[in-house]
Amino acid sequence: MPGDAEATKRRLLAAGAREFAEYGIAGARVDRIAEQARSNKAQIYHYFGSKDALVDAVFRELVANTVRDVPIDATDLPGYAARLFDGYCDHPEIPRIAAWYRLERAGTRSPLQVIVASNQHKVAAIEAAQRAGTLPARWDAAELLALVLTVAGMWSGMTPEFTTLFAGHDRARRRAVIVAAVTALLAP
Repeated sequence: MPGDAEATKRRLLAAGAREFAEYGIAGARVDRIAEQARSNKAQIYHYFGSKDALVDAVFRELVANTVRDVPIDATDLPGYAARLFDGYCDHPEIPRIAAWYRLERAGTRSPLQVIVASNQHKVAAIEAAQRAGTLPARWDAAELLALVLTVAGMWSGMTPEFTTLFAGHDRARRRAVIVAAVTALLAP
């Protein structure tokens, strides 16, 4: 039944996301993924070909979901950064998997085209806003995007020891800091 195959793939992707977020790419085990998905290891290899291909599929899906759920608005980069922060808070597996991906995959594979296309789209939107005078041109569009993405993810990228300095900062305060920081980046 085609619906069953699609449901199995969805369960494997969800279980893979949980496993990769928890253990990293190297530490993830296909037997645990299969068990969590109420499937078997053979299905992982049938649908994805390998654990590495499953990682790529999980990462592509996370990127596609983020692009869909948090589209860039180059006329409101502080709001865009805040929405990214909200997504990271609501789905902590996203920054965790991204961190594992950077640590374990940097320079070892061809870039995933979904990520390349997403970045190119964002840079083009920022360039258009810069040409229109809506955004400052003190940084080129790729640099500005890097700054915004870094600020949006700053809380999720800190060590637990550093975050103790901000014990009194609730989610609303952290979000406000992100908005203020990106706003300051854009000041003339």
